[in-house]
Amino acid sequence: MSRTQRNPLLALSLLFAAVSLTGAAARQDKAAAPAAPAPATTDKAAPPAAPAAATTDKAAPPAAPAAATADKAAPPQEAKPAEAAPAAPAAPEKPAYAGSETCQACHEDIYNGWVKSPHHIVEITPKRGFKGRGCESCHGMASLHAGSGDASLVRNPAKLTAALADKVCLNCHLNQPTHVGRLQNSHANSSVACVTCHKIHANGPNGLVVRKPREINAQCSGCHQNVWAQFQKANHHRLPEGAMSCIDCHNPHGSVRPAMATMFGSNEPNCFRCHGDKRGPFTFEHAPVRFEGCNSCHEPHGSNNPRMLTRAQVSRLCLECHADLPGSRSTNSAGGVVPPAFHNLNQSTFQNCTICHQKVHGSYADRNLLR
Repeated sequence: MSRTQRNPLLALSLLFAAVSLTGAAARQDKAAAPAAPAPATTDKAAPPAAPAAATTDKAAPPAAPAAATADKAAPPQEAKPAEAAPAAPAAPEKPAYAGSETCQACHEDIYNGWVKSPHHIVEITPKRGFKGRGCESCHGMASLHAGSGDASLVRNPAKLTAALADKVCLNCHLNQPTHVGRLQNSHANSSVACVTCHKIHANGPNGLVVRKPREINAQCSGCHQNVWAQFQKANHHRLPEGAMSCIDCHNPHGSVRPAMATMFGSNEPNCFRCHGDKRGPFTFEHAPVRFEGCNSCHEPHGSNNPRMLTRAQVSRLCLECHADLPGSRSTNSAGGVVPPAFHNLNQSTFQNCTICHQKVHGSYADRNLLR
């Protein structure tokens, strides 16, 4: 038997102690229970914070409309620069006529020389439509040039190409008889402009180009040096002596004849202006004179022959056409009448054709041009 069974009082004491301990533990559990809800309250209090965040999140959308409003307001801000862009660059100023007096203020020396030239008539007469603004008839509207001093804003014919410079001159001179062939002659084809020979401002009262024979020859020989060398031969036209000039035979502005040669009468070579006795018409003509011209036998610039022939010996020139060349009879290509058999060219008598055939340019009496 155990000790508790033997002492009932002790068993009751133990039972009472166990009950007391159980009650104390229950009270402790109940006291601890309010502490547990506190964290739960904290956890439950946390959700109100979440709604605050939610409120913040819900308050954010009004900011989005503000951004949307800003986005909607942005296009006008972008449109304003677009509207201001065309107004930013200033509109280019249009050129206008400044008048010759404005040009004179800076270009006094040039203006004084131009006033004495024939072109000044453009300034003082209304015929061409440039009265009071003659400078701009060639140089174009000069208001922008006068305001800035920029040389690129005014036209300078001396610095243009030959075709453009000629176009400026031909605005007035196109239909003049002396310039009728300007666009078709060799000067234009070789890009020689009008201002190459004509000095618009420099010559003053002496005109636009030199006039004295020696000065003209010097100007032409500046380009045509090979031709000027021919005048240094023993027999030549008297250009080096200053008795003639190049323009006595050539029209520098153009001609319908080869080499820009001038014409006499209607359409005959200008040689007849001085050598009228060779003109004819003759009863018996020498064909080359009529159809080929003087240059078929003569060298006009200079020759080693006293008659300025293209060959030093007369017979060599005549035999270029009057020769019994092989095949000439079969092809009918002989240039002239073949000399008869008794013409022994080994003899000096027959080596100078003009001893007998004196009228080589044409005859009124003999078909063989003997007299």
